[in-house]
Order: sequence, then C-alpha cells, then structure tokens
Amino acid sequence: MTSLPFDHLRLTTVDTEDRVRIELHGDLDYDNADLLLDEVTVQLSGRPGLKDLHLHCHGLGTVDSMGLSILLMIGRRTAAAGVLLHLDERPPKLDRLLDLTGTLDYFTAPPSSRAPESSKAEENVAAAARPTGPDGTT
Repeated sequence: MTSLPFDHLRLTTVDTEDRVRIELHGDLDYDNADLLLDEVTVQLSGRPGLKDLHLHCHGLGTVDSMGLSILLMIGRRTAAAGVLLHLDERPPKLDRLLDLTGTLDYFTAPPSSRAPESSKAEENVAAAARPTGPDGTT
C-alpha cells in the first residue's frame, strides 16, 4: 500500500486597513482546516475596522467535510462581526462541492440575502451527510 502525502495548507495573509486577503494553498481538510480558522479568528479579533475578508481559493486542493464545516463557521463569524466574506477565484471542484451541499448561494449571494440562508445551508450540509442506502447505510 502506497501512502500519499497530504498537501499541507499554507496561508499567505495580505492586509490593508479595512480588508484582509488570505491566499489558500493546499488541502482544506481534517488535518489542516483549523489553521485557516485560527488565522481568520486572529484577523477578526485584531482588526475592529475590518470590512472585507477575501479567501483567495485558486491554490486550494481537496476540501473535505471538515473544510466545508470550517468555511461555514467562518461565514458565521464574519457575519457576526459585520465583515463581508468573499471566496475569490474558486476552483471548479470547490464550486461543485458547494453546489452539491446547497451552500453555493450562501457564499455567493449578495450580502443582504446571506444571513437568512445560513441555517438553510447548514441543514443542507447535514442532510448531505446522512446515510442514503435502503438500510440506512451508504
């Protein structure tokens, strides 16, 4: 059996007075997703004048359920802080995951319509995670 190394998540943060851009390179998965959440938490707590948080996703590799969960958590935290979250340059596989889980509109809708969709997006993720087989297994 060949063990493939996972691609560690690397973050590059570029900031201005009212805007932060975090470039993502690597996998947003169970092993790495907390790194992004920690960086976003630092930026939100240390910058009271922050208006926009841009996650530049062009270099993003695999996104698993933990990665999606972290993105949803970041969405809730930015909304609570009054900061607009932008997922920039999303690769097609991320758009597909967001579409399959019913969360694409949550992340891409105009800011005024994002808040009510939060619980709906989370319900869609929970429903997608349920077993689908006839005997309750996948």
